[in-house]
Amino acid sequence: MEEIKKLTTQEKALRINLSRAIYGSFAEVGGGQETAANFFKVGGASGTIAKTMSAYDMKFSDAIYGVCDRYVSEGRLISMIQHEYQLLPERLPHRVNETRFFAFADTVEILNFERTNQGHGWMGLRFQITPLGPPNDCIIHVKLNDNDPLQQQLALGILGVNLIYACMFLKDTEEILLSLVDGLIGRRVEIDMFRLEGADFKHVDNRLMALKLVKNGLTKAAMFGPDGRVVQPSEYLYKKNVLVLRGRFRPVTHVNVDMLLTSRRLFRNESDVDKSKLTTITELTLSDLSTEGSIDEKDFLYRADIVCSLGQNVLVSNYFEYYRLVDYLSKITKGKKTGLVLGIYALQKIFDEKTYSNLRGGILECFASLFGSNIKLYIYPALRKDNTLFTLKDFEKELPENLKPLFRYLMANNKMQDIEDANISNLNIISDNVLNMIKKGEPGWEKYVPHKVEEAIKEHGLFDYPLKNQKAVA
Repeated sequence: MEEIKKLTTQEKALRINLSRAIYGSFAEVGGGQETAANFFKVGGASGTIAKTMSAYDMKFSDAIYGVCDRYVSEGRLISMIQHEYQLLPERLPHRVNETRFFAFADTVEILNFERTNQGHGWMGLRFQITPLGPPNDCIIHVKLNDNDPLQQQLALGILGVNLIYACMFLKDTEEILLSLVDGLIGRRVEIDMFRLEGADFKHVDNRLMALKLVKNGLTKAAMFGPDGRVVQPSEYLYKKNVLVLRGRFRPVTHVNVDMLLTSRRLFRNESDVDKSKLTTITELTLSDLSTEGSIDEKDFLYRADIVCSLGQNVLVSNYFEYYRLVDYLSKITKGKKTGLVLGIYALQKIFDEKTYSNLRGGILECFASLFGSNIKLYIYPALRKDNTLFTLKDFEKELPENLKPLFRYLMANNKMQDIEDANISNLNIISDNVLNMIKKGEPGWEKYVPHKVEEAIKEHGLFDYPLKNQKAVA
């Protein structure tokens, strides 16, 4: 099949300008009028642009869009596109029947003079698919990685053109997503939140779009809440105490729930944890989602449904190594205490020096990131083959001699703690065995999972729960 040539930024802008049915407004704050400028430069902008503006002064901005606490935020972006979009049919009633209106906005913080900040911002489009049709929204959050303010502005302008073009001309949602970085090679931008919604996009599951952001390399981590609504991790977790449980959750068992509940009790009682700002996250890595090198999107949504039904936030990440995850979270939480919940066999892998053979500093380089920040590990016990309990009390005996002093140092500095009130009766539950029972329709798997998980599996036929059993339940 012949590969379709991608249009340049200029070609996209010109095609939009020459389409007389597309008409709208631009409101850009913080990064200059970079998106609108692309449409002016290629010619024919009168066919596209009703108005461009930049209410840069806070007082002017508040007078137009209302008072807000944070100007570079999703809330401010939404108020901008709402205000600008509603003006279009009010002031241009003669165009309503043949025009696809749009309102484009961005509110951005670019690199400062001292280069001490991370350039980032919010960008969105409210648009019609057909004249007289209902409005839809496409909202993204972007990190700007160029080390020059001018280059960040230029990248912002390219991204804005890509966003408008994708929403106006493309149909496939993954194609829309991937086209956003056209012309932006070398990870100049990172898109860590994407939401597409409206009457014309009811079929879009934005949780799946969060997965595709990570899978396609547009970001290392994306997140959604218990209600399934995608959120921007840096904004949602800003200065919060975060407790993270990583797992496959195929399916969620009593062990997973007990790990979270017991560790949360310990975490919230730490002297430097603010209970009012404590949030828990269940994390799924791409490696835990992959089967034979590919990701089953249906299976991902099964797991997302289950975890969300238990009221949990979900982080999808490409941070296979724990120390990379901790480094990512510490930048967001601004030094607030973070907790990681893991089984003791996972801790064994962390102490395996072979894991770090590709790092110049080996295990010390990893541990500097993993334990150097305000982090604590809560270790869940396991049953050995002889039915004895395996805990931190026995862990040092399993280590090579050269690592025992390192382990003792971490214990002496309160970097790890046993979960002593774990429900020992659940330790014989193996999630793979439970999954096989569900798929085969074997009785008895229900006792290994929470009641809400059982209900969700039977009601929606998750994890290939046999159809005959679904009918019987109905």
